[in-house]
Amino acid sequence: MASTKHLSLSAFLFTFLLRATATYGGWESAHATFYGGGDASGTMGGACGYGNLYSQGYGTNTAALSTALFNNGLSCGACYEMRCNNDPRWCLPGTITVTATNFCPPNYALPNNNGGWCNPPLQHFDLAEPAFLQIAQYRAGIVPVEFRRVPCVKKGGIRYTINGHSYFNLVLITNVAGAGDVHAVSIKGSRTGWQRMSRNWGQNWQSNSYLNGQSLSFQVTASDGRTVTSYNVAPSNWQFGQSFEGAQF
Repeated sequence: MASTKHLSLSAFLFTFLLRATATYGGWESAHATFYGGGDASGTMGGACGYGNLYSQGYGTNTAALSTALFNNGLSCGACYEMRCNNDPRWCLPGTITVTATNFCPPNYALPNNNGGWCNPPLQHFDLAEPAFLQIAQYRAGIVPVEFRRVPCVKKGGIRYTINGHSYFNLVLITNVAGAGDVHAVSIKGSRTGWQRMSRNWGQNWQSNSYLNGQSLSFQVTASDGRTVTSYNVAPSNWQFGQSFEGAQF
């Protein structure tokens, strides 16, 4: 019996590790540049809708992704481990983990190998300057890197910031652990059933229902297919502009 249990546990761990590897994959090649200044103040806002990256908890280890990686905004919130690769003149040892918070737009006026770094089909990371300086020297400007998807580690629960107005509820979803990138959201008022939300832009999700005066619950599904449900996150007296914290992956 003990031997059977041991085999079952081994099989479970093997399956778990296999799934983890399949979900996040191995190392891939790309290039990295930097932007935003020494304090990363120029990285605030951005195409993911996170606004102030300091107050949202993302800090300066952030990246703008090229078209090939951005997935029209669905990659917002994903985490990547990265290391400078095969450039001994400029590379520094070690790895960093960055969160996707912005889009690096293509520049078709420049060739892909001379300024058009974010043009399709290139995989490119425009890092916040403090992040870049952890893996390469400033004077490098651009370096080859290797990267891989990794689980995001966050403090606290998923945060829901409710913007918009009556009949237009625009909910910004931040601080997502695990896969990090949200691919589906449902909302439920205390007097309604579950309703699918549509993605407006970045990680802003929209509902056109009248939900004023109702406590709100949310169901979030990430790119790895895992779902977390947070019941009655917002009390019935919630106001537009407020943020609430729910369960976490």
